[in-house]
Amino acid sequence: MTLRLPKHNRYAYTPIISRPQYKWPGGKDLAFYIGLNVEHFAFMAGRGSDPHLRGGAAPQTQRNYAWRDYGLRVGVWNVFKLLDELGLSCTVLLNSMVCELYPPVIEHMKARGFDICGHGRTNGEALAGVWEHDEATRINEATAVIAQAFGKRPTGWMGPGAAESGVTPDLLVEAGYTHSMGWPLDDQPVWMKTRSGPLLSVPYPMELNDIGATVHRDHTGREFADMVVDQFEEMIAQSSERPLVMGLSLHPYICGQPFRLRPLRVALKHCMSHAERNRVWWTRAVDIADHCMSLPDDVLPKPK
Repeated sequence: MTLRLPKHNRYAYTPIISRPQYKWPGGKDLAFYIGLNVEHFAFMAGRGSDPHLRGGAAPQTQRNYAWRDYGLRVGVWNVFKLLDELGLSCTVLLNSMVCELYPPVIEHMKARGFDICGHGRTNGEALAGVWEHDEATRINEATAVIAQAFGKRPTGWMGPGAAESGVTPDLLVEAGYTHSMGWPLDDQPVWMKTRSGPLLSVPYPMELNDIGATVHRDHTGREFADMVVDQFEEMIAQSSERPLVMGLSLHPYICGQPFRLRPLRVALKHCMSHAERNRVWWTRAVDIADHCMSLPDDVLPKPK
């Protein structure tokens, strides 16, 4: 008897060493973007991380609510200043409730022209485990609120907590999304199959992610900064053979803490002053997606 396990048909296996070659705009080899998670949580209810009690199922208290709220009161402004200092843009993974509750944060994002990616209504709830109709309603509600706040709708999406149901990619295409950041399967964008047409997966890091590194695995801010440098050094070397995407995932209530911000600044300055920095495309997730959508099917094949 053959053992059969649950599987999906979203994409086929293709080894990165045998794919067609292409370049990023300007002939660049490595696309680098920052994914800044700007999130709101329910008070003493729902989901959310805790630095003392691990996992999304940690009991919600006034302490961990206030710790995360620091990110919107202080941390995000520290990160915004750092981005301005370095001349970098970013992709904001945005809970739509931030639009309603933190207008100054939204106005700053609009003024800077950041790429806005849908990130659900709040990270206090997950999309997995609800009825399909209810999930679609939540996606559409988050999209509409962000569109009203920014004057245009987001085209990229990652669910709260990077969680999905079995039909999320289908619902995203049906809601008008063109790319997703919820599948950390590759260092290159990959087309995924849905019941309503293709959806582009843009690489998003689960490893080079400050919440995973510092909250869940107890790395220091300086150790995380070393990871950024090591990732950059290795990927810029590898990108001489094939185009790659380096994403850096940040959360203001974590990296916006002053003692973590300082080594992060050093790491980013190192990357931007690298001897081969001219081979790097400093960009946003939406620009990566748009470039890939312009490539012919024989270079970046769509699923059959």
